Amino acid sequence: MDVPAHTALTAAQAALLVLLGPLVTGFIQKVKARLQCRKGASLWQPYRDLAKLLRKGTVQSDTASPFFRAIPVLVLAATLTTTVMLPVLWAGADQPHLGDAILLLALLSLARFLCAIGALDAGGAFGGMGASREMTVGLLVEPALMMAVFSVAVAGGSTALGDLALRRDTLPALAWQASDLLAFFAMLVLALAETGRIPVDNPDTHLELTMLHEGMLLEHSGPGLACILLATHTKQIVILTLVAALFFPLGLAPIQFLPADIGIALAAFAAKVLALALFLAVVESSYAKLRFFRVPQFLGLGLVCAFLALALRIL
Repeated sequence: MDVPAHTALTAAQAALLVLLGPLVTGFIQKVKARLQCRKGASLWQPYRDLAKLLRKGTVQSDTASPFFRAIPVLVLAATLTTTVMLPVLWAGADQPHLGDAILLLALLSLARFLCAIGALDAGGAFGGMGASREMTVGLLVEPALMMAVFSVAVAGGSTALGDLALRRDTLPALAWQASDLLAFFAMLVLALAETGRIPVDNPDTHLELTMLHEGMLLEHSGPGLACILLATHTKQIVILTLVAALFFPLGLAPIQFLPADIGIALAAFAAKVLALALFLAVVESSYAKLRFFRVPQFLGLGLVCAFLALALRIL
């Protein structure tokens, strides 16, 4: 496949992730409401919230620097860049690689860092507290996430996500080793933290003593807040797609695909993302939020599993 065609398909996959990001959030909220015997908001409510914020004006702290207005755009840009690195619907061995797992995790970390900088730049007490907590969680999550991805990369001999997905797709369905199970369990634990879900964080709370990610957004408003919320929706579906690509790359279309292959790939992608989103919703509805000083113990479970998965691959 030539480079222009590959670029067009990669852009189409990235646009699909961005468009479906708010829908996945709406699905999780709907499932949580049903599990709590409530009707809940519409699946399209996240889109309506984004449209409402885009029509509003911006209010900025007097102590914020000019860089503060650029932070939401930079956060969104860093998050959107990760969408071009994932094998969403298709993967080919001869495709040019736009990035790999290391760059993807680095961009997600950059977006987290920029959010924290914006919260501190505004000079608010709650924003600073939220930034401090978010960076503490990031310090525990990012090394574990890197080790879990490395455990898969060592087996595949590459950090290119397309190559890793192709290798996993060629293996038998039950050809799972202990390192694969440990890495998958670690990714599920870390996905709860990366997506800001219970028991690590509560995306629906507005209590100052419990906010982590939400605490950093208090100083943003209008289109800037819409950019950060869109980045949050996109990051969530990126994490879910990453888990699916590393462990369940079923249904990916070949590089020389037919329309039927695209239909199968779309159905398989929807099934995998909805299954992982259902997992997040069930966990959120089944557990209470942990006290902040208990969060390291919970994340330590993912860290240990990721370390053991990598150690078993190397030894």
